[in-house]
Amino acid sequence: MALALGHADRGRLLMEVLLLGTGAADGVPNLFCRCATCTDYRERGELRTPTSALVDGRLLIDPGPEAPRQVARLGRDLVGLDAVVVGHVHDDHLDPAVLLHRSWVTAAPLEVAGPAPVVAWARQWLDADQTAVTFRTVTAGEEFELAGYRITALPANHEAFGEALCYLVGDGTSTLLYASDTGLLPEAAWELLGGRRVDLVLLEETFGTRSDKGDQHLRLDTFAATVARLREVGAADEVTRVVAVHLGHDNPPLAGLRAELARCGAEAVPDGTAIVV
Repeated sequence: MALALGHADRGRLLMEVLLLGTGAADGVPNLFCRCATCTDYRERGELRTPTSALVDGRLLIDPGPEAPRQVARLGRDLVGLDAVVVGHVHDDHLDPAVLLHRSWVTAAPLEVAGPAPVVAWARQWLDADQTAVTFRTVTAGEEFELAGYRITALPANHEAFGEALCYLVGDGTSTLLYASDTGLLPEAAWELLGGRRVDLVLLEETFGTRSDKGDQHLRLDTFAATVARLREVGAADEVTRVVAVHLGHDNPPLAGLRAELARCGAEAVPDGTAIVV
């Protein structure tokens, strides 16, 4: 899905964000469930696989165990991949086998960035003397260059056996906010977002209508509150596109979900959607 381009947009480079997956860790439908939402997806033949995004074919965010097949099913490849950025150590956000399989094919340099637990976990999968994959440990509040992008690490509200991060990704023209997984963002994240306008927000919305599953993920009401605050602090405006990701089966069936998200100016899109920013 590509946005229509105005005359002012033509002739300059744009950021493409390819949503490899838009689902929670267990995807939708959950194989062990026959709730209304899982049944709706089965009957329509739609799958949501774990959330992952590919930016301009160069930067891969949160490659879980399904990421290689997600790319292949869309007719793409990762030959031009320069870097990987990971939010936290849970396996739906990084399957280190992806790095191992790449090392079997090419020695071209690849940089992997993430909090300390991610780096420690991924290193175990690679030979100690290999040089094809390098690692960068980042922490909340840090700004760094990666694959030609300026990235800011934001603190997430998520228990993940160590630090969990969300990311602002900018190419000098457009900016993406990737916020998955997290509950309501910590105040330190809002301080980092203050005064920084975002073109595209990928914001997790895992728990839907459930309020009994803790505060480490967003649900429909806290998702809407987060979108409202993004607008209050100037990070989002009337042309910022807000897309719900990391969607779980505790959400209503698709038609109802879209209606609920529309109330706060957000949307749900299928796996495989390409958004041109």
